[in-house]
Amino acid sequence: MREGVARRLRDVRQRLRSVRRRLRDVRRRVARFERREVREIRRWLESTSNLVHVSLLVVLPALFAAVTLVSNRVEVLPYLLFPPLASGSYTLFAHPEERYASPRRFVGGLTTGAFCGWAALAVGARYLYVVPASAYEIRPEAVALGMFLTGVVTWALDVEEPSAYSTALLVHVTGANQFVYVVSVAVSTVVVSGIFLVWRNEFYEERSRYLYKTTGADDHVLVPMHGEHAAQTAMFGARLAGAHEAGKVVLLSVVEDEDVAAAERAILESDDAADLDVLDDQRTDVDRRSDAEARAAELAADELERHANRIETRVGVPCEVAVAAATDGGLSAGTVLDTAAETNCDLVVAPYRREGGEAADYLRALFGSDVDVVAFDSNTERVDWKRVMVPVSRANDLAHAMVDYAQRLAGRTGTVSVCTCIRSERERRDAESMLADLVETVDCRCETRVSRSDVESFVERNDEQYDVVVLGASTDRSSASRFLSRPTYERLADVETDVAVVHRA
Repeated sequence: MREGVARRLRDVRQRLRSVRRRLRDVRRRVARFERREVREIRRWLESTSNLVHVSLLVVLPALFAAVTLVSNRVEVLPYLLFPPLASGSYTLFAHPEERYASPRRFVGGLTTGAFCGWAALAVGARYLYVVPASAYEIRPEAVALGMFLTGVVTWALDVEEPSAYSTALLVHVTGANQFVYVVSVAVSTVVVSGIFLVWRNEFYEERSRYLYKTTGADDHVLVPMHGEHAAQTAMFGARLAGAHEAGKVVLLSVVEDEDVAAAERAILESDDAADLDVLDDQRTDVDRRSDAEARAAELAADELERHANRIETRVGVPCEVAVAAATDGGLSAGTVLDTAAETNCDLVVAPYRREGGEAADYLRALFGSDVDVVAFDSNTERVDWKRVMVPVSRANDLAHAMVDYAQRLAGRTGTVSVCTCIRSERERRDAESMLADLVETVDCRCETRVSRSDVESFVERNDEQYDVVVLGASTDRSSASRFLSRPTYERLADVETDVAVVHRA
């Protein structure tokens, strides 16, 4: 009896444990899904056009719901005022940096239109038709006069606004003969303009602080020190980290088998020079390998310290060193990524290596990781980069990251040139608008260029004018797309300047 009860209790406990495990699994999956969705939404919002459309969907309905609530309680605010107010508000929020997105033009234009329409109505009722305002009918002469006055006055005052003609016409529809209509237009437009200014100054123009990850991150930089251009790569990473007050650089050296072998030979030579007896030789044979590894690591650390002192002196950014043992016979992506996690680095700046004209295997592995990576290809031995070219194809999170890195390199005294290539003149206007959206948040001297050519020939024609070209790694493209068209950085040949290839996690 007791055994049966105990068995049932064990079964119940096992089932409960199984249910708890399943619930934990479901929770983890939901959390992963939520993080992935939040990340995708954030990246989607990093496109300025998407951000503006979302603002329109949120701000305008809330704004006019509030205006309607006030209109229901205040009779002097006529509902027929809403159509021009809504169209003008759309112009403000949809194109916040263009000519008509001016609070002065919005308030002055709509108010001037209302005043001119009211003046035409009053003049027509009193002097042309000699009828009371209550008996006034819409007359084409008065409408034409209102349109004429609106055009002349808004032109003279430089407050031309499409919605001004709507407010001029609505006077005739409402039959208003009081100046209250003009006052209501002025007050309502001032309120809308105030809300627009708060949105534009506190959110839209500061969107890089809220949306673009690289402007508030990527300030702890890990630099694997290998290859003949390791010193230039370390300086490049230091320039990126030094743009932020919290920046730091971690230099990583990997002790490979040949380094240990060289240290072991040095130990043997020192033992021979000391003329040790046989027992000492037997004793040292046991520990020689570990002594050689320690010596190789010490030599690597000393070399890193020399580089770190040079970086701290020239750039003024804190610099740390890390030494790791090689895996799989040499430097591997796993070693780099593990070190980045251990040292709390959110950006890896690695020397660019080629194998058969393409990126090395370890570099492709880094490009497939969840850490931001910049592969730096030094062709000029330069350690300062003030003229930066950034070719982009569209305004996405990768493009914003590339522009941000370029701004860090150029600083206050350099120049950033953000470029795009088009295939036909029909694409030029959209391309110029896209580039304008990209550079709106840049706080340095910046220019935009649109070229009707392919990106490879454009870069090769203009590379001598720049210190570095910042390209995307194309890891946001599908595998099929990359198979059909190799990434731009792999198609470039004979580039006369430095190249930085950016991967966004």
